[in-house]
Amino acid sequence: MAPTEETPDLDPVRGRAPLILGGHDFPSITRAVCDPLERPTPSGWWLFFLPSLALLSLLGLATGWLFWEGIGIWGLNNPVGWAFDITNFVFWVGIGHAGTLISAILFLLRQRWRTSINRSAEAMTIFAVMCALIFPGIHVGRIWVAYWMLPLPNQMSMCPNFRSPLLWDVFAVSIYGTVSVLFWYVGLVPDLATVRDRARTLLRRRIFGALALGWRGSNRHWQHYERAYLILAGLATPLVLSVHSIVSMDFAVSQLPGWHTTIFPPYFVAGAIFSGFAMVVTLMVITRKAFRMENLITIRHFENMAKIMLVTGTMVGYAYGMEFFIAWYSGNPYEGFAFLNRAFGPYAWAYWIMVSCNVILPQILWWKKARTNLAILFVMSLVVNVGMWFERFVIIVTSLHRDFLPSSWDYYVPTIWEFLALLGSFGLFFTMFCLFVRFLPIVATAEVKAVLPAADPHHGEERVVLDVSKAPVREATT
Repeated sequence: MAPTEETPDLDPVRGRAPLILGGHDFPSITRAVCDPLERPTPSGWWLFFLPSLALLSLLGLATGWLFWEGIGIWGLNNPVGWAFDITNFVFWVGIGHAGTLISAILFLLRQRWRTSINRSAEAMTIFAVMCALIFPGIHVGRIWVAYWMLPLPNQMSMCPNFRSPLLWDVFAVSIYGTVSVLFWYVGLVPDLATVRDRARTLLRRRIFGALALGWRGSNRHWQHYERAYLILAGLATPLVLSVHSIVSMDFAVSQLPGWHTTIFPPYFVAGAIFSGFAMVVTLMVITRKAFRMENLITIRHFENMAKIMLVTGTMVGYAYGMEFFIAWYSGNPYEGFAFLNRAFGPYAWAYWIMVSCNVILPQILWWKKARTNLAILFVMSLVVNVGMWFERFVIIVTSLHRDFLPSSWDYYVPTIWEFLALLGSFGLFFTMFCLFVRFLPIVATAEVKAVLPAADPHHGEERVVLDVSKAPVREATT
């Protein structure tokens, strides 16, 4: 009987459940990955794609009206000049971190369990960066002169301020997006060639043939591929730490209480990985069921992701506590007031939603039964992403709405146009992901095959264990 999730065979070497179930071999892996691309579009795909497209149209509506009327349609006021737009930007940049971590860092650490989920996580990274770049773009006001931010000669004889962390964002996020696209595409090339070779129509063969860049699977091709993949993994690894560290400096280099703290870079990086893995869990639970990939994306993959969520969530909870400790220990009355205002002021409801979703509820992941229950993991992933969005909202809005001058204090209330832009960004993300899972391989076929027992060069050989204590001792002779 082939192993299943209910009765998995244990790895005879490592003594734990194998990464791939169902008795797959090399040809069956290829068929399982290519099947969603080759069969007719399932009706369930349309149930996700059409609502996503409708939400995307809301983004176009909200953005078009913003360009026509101006930023006054938002609920910004005198102290709160940043709100939903920057909250959404930081949220989406954080979502993109899990893909790079799974693909680059876990690849360099030779973690074999990443192989079934890295392709979808990489795609998620690209789509999240696309969503993130929307909000600084529409917040600059006169979008048609946004090129002034670039270090190019212009008619205003002005040069960007390279000491501004907002300009650091331009470089950090654009480099991050570029490396992520290259990393994702290089990993796709062997699978694109497989789809090309299996294509039944001329158009499909031409499209995938062009995308496969002439891949023939020769030894020379594989050597170049593995070298390029390793180099890109090495380039992407520091980006996991640098990108969200630079985003955190948008706040940390200011003098505003609640922002001016050195804990922000590691705090933001941990929170980004936390929310990014939560989004991977959300997408993978749906994808594996919709495309019948239960034997390729197994419970073991979800348990490992849950463990990383537990670790990074604990780091985020520690950062919450340290912020209050630093505010008290510093003796700075402004810092102390800023954090008491977060917990007990007008936005206390947002603060306690954040703490509940990011610190209290994830403690259930300490139990193995919770980490291996897909229903619990799916709900928990949604809860974490809600909490991480509120974290960014709390950091930005509660630090701004009561600043140094009490006469300027005000309460920020978002308008319908800000909610439509937020929903529209989710529409863009899910629209792109639906197109990805429909037209491209969602699992890295070559990497999954590499973790099968048949990929071991000694597969099938009898393992002989020598007991040295019972071996005959032969005296040396001269």
